[in-house]
Amino acid sequence: MEIIISNSSKKPIYEQITSQIKNLIMTGALQEGDALPSMRALAKTLHISVITTKRAYEDLERDGFIETVVGKGSFVATHNSHLLKEEQQRQIEDYLTKAVSLSKSCGISYEELTEILNVLYHEEV
Repeated sequence: MEIIISNSSKKPIYEQITSQIKNLIMTGALQEGDALPSMRALAKTLHISVITTKRAYEDLERDGFIETVVGKGSFVATHNSHLLKEEQQRQIEDYLTKAVSLSKSCGISYEELTEILNVLYHEEV
């Protein structure tokens, strides 16, 4: 598991960790039951405070992405497909909100924006 921390990011370090681990789970790079590094090991690898990794793991557990077993460690939680879909929809809404805002500031009409979305959606990847 590779986590990359950016000191120039406006996001706090714990949020960078949280979002990257969520992404690894949603893309299938981390599977149900996979062990995560201990908080201490991750902190040492990233050269950050254990308190920061603890906050990230607590957020991930609260959101249902990981489960922590005392004395054993933290593991990717049993997949709740509804939870994963909700998270993905939230991310899509964030991107679309930015696209709508940029479109309005550039004078792109609703019709033009939906045409762009339609082309992109049906485009071969």
